Amino acid sequence: MQLATWNVNSLSVRLPQVLDWLAANPVDVLALQELKMTDDKFPADAFTAAGYQAQWFGQKTYNGVALLSRAPVTDVVKNIPGFDDDMSRVITGTVVPEGAAPGAAGVRVIGAYFPNGQEPGSDKFEYKMEWLTALRRWVKEELARHPQLVLMGDYNITFDDDDVWDPVGLEGSIHCTEEERYHLRALVALGLHDSHRLFPQAPKSFSWWDYRDAGFRRNRGLRIDHILVSAALKPGVQSCAIDKLPRNNERPSDHAPVVVTLQPI
Repeated sequence: MQLATWNVNSLSVRLPQVLDWLAANPVDVLALQELKMTDDKFPADAFTAAGYQAQWFGQKTYNGVALLSRAPVTDVVKNIPGFDDDMSRVITGTVVPEGAAPGAAGVRVIGAYFPNGQEPGSDKFEYKMEWLTALRRWVKEELARHPQLVLMGDYNITFDDDDVWDPVGLEGSIHCTEEERYHLRALVALGLHDSHRLFPQAPKSFSWWDYRDAGFRRNRGLRIDHILVSAALKPGVQSCAIDKLPRNNERPSDHAPVVVTLQPI
């Protein structure tokens, strides 16, 4: 079973790239972030033709998330229950992969677009802290109900200096603050594991690069797109990789897809 996450930074602009990527990488589940479109504009028919069912949660101009899957998604939840939020940031569902044994519990997949936070001390940063606290509470509840769980998306947080192209220059800046990293560690402490770091990775393996100053060509990036897997799934993780190829596209997203491969459940 393969699951992937990709912040496409406008699905209306990047739809052909997503379809081309799925044709070349027929993953079982793809979580998308930053759709930047309302629900009525979502191209469900295009994904159906490509062999994918879709669940989506759109928003005009900003945000918006979706889950694409080859198998049906059930028990769909949008946003964080109990947390009052007018931003479309989270979509969750259970997927039983094709070929799974009869009665298999399936994998609970949470696709999320974490708040950016703008800058420490701002109102948007405070919202990010509140959002992260609410997410952790809910993920804890979901783990109790669904031991086979994946939390993936654009976290807008680095784990540590290895995820930052210039850790000295960017120390304490957004995505790299101790406050944000505390919340990321707290998620891991629930019993989740960073699938990327279960395997040796090349130094400076990033998933996002600024459009400005030739950030991608110079590999001035951050690793802020993560796939965390539960303890029940960890033994079956076979690989995790960042696919940089789409970043070479004409008019690319500033993010690259991240793909995890699990043993069949």
